Amino acid sequence: MDVRIDRPELPEGYGLPTTDEDLIAWADVERRLEAATEFWMATTRPGGRPHVIPRWGVWLDGRFWYDGSPQTRHVRNLAANPACTMHLESGTEVVIIDGESSPSEPVTGELGIRLSERFVAKYGGQGYTPGPDAWAGDGAGGLCMFRPHKALAWFSFPQDVTRFRFTS
Repeated sequence: MDVRIDRPELPEGYGLPTTDEDLIAWADVERRLEAATEFWMATTRPGGRPHVIPRWGVWLDGRFWYDGSPQTRHVRNLAANPACTMHLESGTEVVIIDGESSPSEPVTGELGIRLSERFVAKYGGQGYTPGPDAWAGDGAGGLCMFRPHKALAWFSFPQDVTRFRFTS
C-alpha cells in the first residue's frame, strides 16, 4: 500500500500552516491504530440515514479487521454500500479514515494466527479469545475487512493536520 501525504484544504481562518514542516508520518498514525482498542464506524442505512457503532478490531497489514455478523445493522448497511468511515475515540488526537468494508474471505494459516494473536492480546481480558481458525469457514465467521482510501489525522490542530491518500 502506497501512502501520499499532504495538507488537506480547510476553510479560511483555521490557521492551517503553509509549509509541510509538521506533517504526521503514517507510521505514527499506524501505531495508534495498532494500539487502539475501540474504534467508531459510520455506515449509511439503505434510506440514507447514518449509523454509527463502536467496534473492536485489529489494524494489521494496512487493513482493519473486525467481527460483524451478517445480521447486524452495520454489516447489512455495508452489503448495500461498502463506503464507511472509521474514527478513533479521541476528539483532540484525531484519526479519521474513509474507506470500504466488506466481509472477509475465509482466513487460515499465518494470517489466521496473526489475527488471533492480536485479538487475544487486545481483548482476551474481556473474554474474547478467537483461535487461528475462527475465520476459516464459509462467511469467514463474521470477519470483516476495512480498506482505507484516505485519512485525516492531527495531534495538535491545526499545526500538524495531515491528509493521507492510499493506493494499492
